[in-house]
Amino acid sequence: MNVGIGLPIGDPSVLLDWARRADAGPFSTLGLLDRLVYHNPEPLIALAVLAGATSRVRIQTEVLLAPLRDTALLAKQAATLDRMAGGRLVLGLGVGGREDDHQVTGVDLRTRGRRLDEQMAMMRRLWSGEPYGDGVGPIGPAPTRPTGPHVLFGGFKPAALERVARWGDGFLAAAAPSWAGGLFDTVRTFWKEYGRDGDPRIVAQVNVALGPQAVVDDAKADMHAYYAFTGMADRMVAGMLTTPAAIRDAIAAFADLGADEVMLYCYGLDPTQVDRLADVV
Repeated sequence: MNVGIGLPIGDPSVLLDWARRADAGPFSTLGLLDRLVYHNPEPLIALAVLAGATSRVRIQTEVLLAPLRDTALLAKQAATLDRMAGGRLVLGLGVGGREDDHQVTGVDLRTRGRRLDEQMAMMRRLWSGEPYGDGVGPIGPAPTRPTGPHVLFGGFKPAALERVARWGDGFLAAAAPSWAGGLFDTVRTFWKEYGRDGDPRIVAQVNVALGPQAVVDDAKADMHAYYAFTGMADRMVAGMLTTPAAIRDAIAAFADLGADEVMLYCYGLDPTQVDRLADVV
């Protein structure tokens, strides 16, 4: 079972320390959330910096809100980062759900799923070296793989789960083991229906904080602020795992469900959490 670290978003200046510790430890991936109308770092820029400070771990958007971005520019940015990071980029994509994020970009919230499908069709073409169209040539550079960076999709609704089989390489599941299994099964069913070879990559996510009470309190406060718009922040924060035993149990539960990787998502800023989590895994 691979285990990655989801990076905190409260202060971009601490992320280099987090990344270097993770790269020196047992972790497989560094993940970073995306929002626009918030104080989080922009993930593609932040991960580009972290890619230059690391040599081994994958760098993963988790999830990048693709409909908020220009498609051709996103394809170019992702291909550039993937190529310069030696193929370590994993592009986790989703549609988002905040009205303010869509308002400031002029994107219709009601059509974001359809827009993401259109974006994927275009980006796959551009990554393969085909011309943009309408007399416009290709947009490079070429990514490490001819089909582009590995793409994972997050989401819960059937349309999002089907999108994994239609366009992606795998699924990002921000769900507890108690109900993640059903999502995994649905993704695998769509995968077979679309005649895809092999199996989809399944990446689970669990929120954690490990350390003194001040570290845990800091993490809970930041997570609550991040998810306040959902109206379910209290319930989500209550699910944060704060002991080594609980974290190990969650990793084991996801392994039993057939997940390929578990991302331990952190909100507290203390980078020594990386070392504590390394002892757990």
